[in-house]
Amino acid sequence: MKMNILDWITFILVIIGGLNWGLVGAADFDLVAEIFGADSSIAMVIYILVGISALYMLVMMAMKSKGGMEMKKEAPPQQGSQMN
Repeated sequence: MKMNILDWITFILVIIGGLNWGLVGAADFDLVAEIFGADSSIAMVIYILVGISALYMLVMMAMKSKGGMEMKKEAPPQQGSQMN
């Protein structure tokens, strides 16, 4: 599976979000807020981009999953294989 630039950006943002939530849950430490400030505009933009990235990845996975299911459909019988 080849990833384009948007796939890579969203992947990185979702990893950042996942690690940040892991730190919040395990140590009550919000790294994004610590770096950029708890109420900063930059932190809010990062949180929004992480959420949008997660939605993008969810849609892309659903589309790829649907495409894989279509490949499993039975092929129509070929003309030479019909019984007379």
